[in-house]
Amino acid sequence: MLPWATAAEAEAALGRAMTATEALWFRLTAATPDYYLYCLNILFLLVVFTLAPLPVALLELRAPRAVQPYKLQPRVRLTRAEFLRCYRDVMRIFFLVIGPLQLMSYPAVKMVGIHTGLPLPSLGEIGAQLLVYFLVEDYLNYWLHRLLHGEWGYQKIHRIHHEYTAPIGFAAPYAHWAEVLILGIPSFTGPAIAPGHMITLWLWIMLRQMEAIETHSGFDFPFSLTKYIPFYGGAEYHDYHHYVGGQSQSNFASVFTYCDYLYGTDRGYRFHKAYLAKLKDLAPSDGEKEDANGFSYTKFD
Repeated sequence: MLPWATAAEAEAALGRAMTATEALWFRLTAATPDYYLYCLNILFLLVVFTLAPLPVALLELRAPRAVQPYKLQPRVRLTRAEFLRCYRDVMRIFFLVIGPLQLMSYPAVKMVGIHTGLPLPSLGEIGAQLLVYFLVEDYLNYWLHRLLHGEWGYQKIHRIHHEYTAPIGFAAPYAHWAEVLILGIPSFTGPAIAPGHMITLWLWIMLRQMEAIETHSGFDFPFSLTKYIPFYGGAEYHDYHHYVGGQSQSNFASVFTYCDYLYGTDRGYRFHKAYLAKLKDLAPSDGEKEDANGFSYTKFD
């Protein structure tokens, strides 16, 4: 809730006229408690979890031949019922874990200094803070994800997320409730280090989840704008991690690839890519097979 009753009072406090965006923000939020504004995160996440994976899912279900060339594991085909089951399970976690976590985390949000007031941040400030959030989350998520691939962490918690060896967008938040809590820590650490406006927090939460959905889409579209982001992992990079499954000690990164490169946990993936490049123009030999998901591999006796 803003501390001014009228726009004139707000402009007097700012010492200048409000911009059009600030005037709109004032009209929409002046009498709205900060807690209610923060709780809009729940609505935004619900919309993202429901709508962001939908276009690719519909293409896969209704026009499979059109998107087949871009599917990373082309022999894996999920039915409509399997898509719906995944969405149902995600919604259960959403309403039982993610939603309540959002509701209860408001005191921490206020404590670190995230605010709803004026002036609104510039685009440059928002962009700089989002970059910090992505980098911090990526580094911490790398180590926690790697920890979850230990024997105990995987068997007790992380194996739920890996039930989808050929991931789909709806499965991005599909996980054990404990994993949701654990990996929520990196997501909040960035805003805690560099707190900003509530708008920046909204954008961060939505963009991070949209990135996770794109990474789990199971498709590598050549026209994806994320291909132009330096060190970005993307769908192909993370798909390999799911394809290898529980034994995977490769490609732990959530967004960027620098941690895997620095700590040597992308060697399996790089070997896999180099091997496929060698096979590209060669006919399969007797020792080369193709697994059930369409990946090529070599059979060693």
